[in-house]
Amino acid sequence: MLFDKQTYIERRKKLKERIGSGIILLMGNNDSPANYPNNVYRFRQDSSFLYFYGQHREGLAGIIDIDNDQEYLVGDDIDIDDIVWFGNVDSVADMAAETGVAKTLPMKGLSDFIKKAKASGQRIHFLPPYRHDTMIQFMDMLGIHPSQQRESASVELIKAVVDQRAVKSAGEIAEIERACAIGYEMHTTAIKMCREGVTEQEIAGRISGIASSYGCMVSFPSIVTMHGEIMHGYPSPRPLEAGRLLLCDAGAETNENYCSDNTRTTPISGQFTQRQKEIYDIVVECHDFALTLAAPGVKWWDVHFGVCRLMTERLKELGLMKGDTDEAVLAGAHAMFMPHGLGHMMGMDVHDMEGLGQTYVGFDDEVRPNLEQFGTNCLRCGRRLQEGFVMTDEPGIYFIPALIDDWKSTGRCAEFLNFDKLETYKDFGGIRIEDDILITKDGCRYLGKDRIPY
Repeated sequence: MLFDKQTYIERRKKLKERIGSGIILLMGNNDSPANYPNNVYRFRQDSSFLYFYGQHREGLAGIIDIDNDQEYLVGDDIDIDDIVWFGNVDSVADMAAETGVAKTLPMKGLSDFIKKAKASGQRIHFLPPYRHDTMIQFMDMLGIHPSQQRESASVELIKAVVDQRAVKSAGEIAEIERACAIGYEMHTTAIKMCREGVTEQEIAGRISGIASSYGCMVSFPSIVTMHGEIMHGYPSPRPLEAGRLLLCDAGAETNENYCSDNTRTTPISGQFTQRQKEIYDIVVECHDFALTLAAPGVKWWDVHFGVCRLMTERLKELGLMKGDTDEAVLAGAHAMFMPHGLGHMMGMDVHDMEGLGQTYVGFDDEVRPNLEQFGTNCLRCGRRLQEGFVMTDEPGIYFIPALIDDWKSTGRCAEFLNFDKLETYKDFGGIRIEDDILITKDGCRYLGKDRIPY
């Protein structure tokens, strides 16, 4: 476990006080077979289970019976056949004691426990499942079809978990900085390898190997591509070409499952062309401007749109945009160039808690998402920042040929876009710069002792 027993006791106590009554059911993950039962993908524990129980073993669940003031760790002890292949592991009782839980149950007892609690009128609070084996368990225990489980999940529990996990402790920040240190090595290696003839896959493989060499893994499939205009441009066997740009978006995830996430865009020839430098400088300015805005009490929505206005002003100076800046941003014209949000929360998940529902994670009763407008509908956070939040700062400018053609054919935002000039940028690609920031008492700071060059 990353933290001492008392940390997990206090986390569960705070959760119980927030929910008030009923049963809280937190499911851990099971092994996931790759192609047959005994050949599995690398195990990854559920983040919320890990946050409240600290245990990494597969096949566990947690029950918090608020009404009867009892807590259980649910799981099966391994038998001698497993010991032969995998060695001795702690018993479920030992793991329960380690995390400050008094009672245990075998996994076969979980369904009966939940069914009895439900029959007695206790409310079962659970988080939306995302793995199909968990969905089957829920259908058996709760009688809720998988297609209805997300909407049946406890909103009270979702909000409580979000509020606890969003504010990072000093220990969590230290673990994120450890991920950032590995990410620094990954990205500086990618920059050094960026030259004509090296393949995208070779770079991606090398940086993934760096994470593995620390016993860790990448925090998401690395994006390594000359087609930076594709948001998720995964690496191909294509050799790098002189004159183009390489976009590398990658991060590390520690053994305790805390993440880093950075992006750099590098000229393959070693030097930007004039046109590339003009766009790159705008992205740098937007990236740095966000750092002057982000602080406790400031809405991330306002940081995002502050950056969008600056980007629009600079693109007008290049003749790619035109008209009134505020009106252009209000109409969403800037999304031609940046169709995503400025950044997202980060922690145990690289898109922290996204599986709980973005409207609960990045928004609240004060700031609601705009799901109708292109670009703004991809803004993953808009709420007011708090000290202890960890955010990514990742502005980008992209020239997406199909999007240019689509908006040009329909005349969308024609009063704010110079389509004739946009035509000449269809072969440009895209540029993004991304860093991880911690919201501090007075503003924000970079995470990671060493800064990746940009």
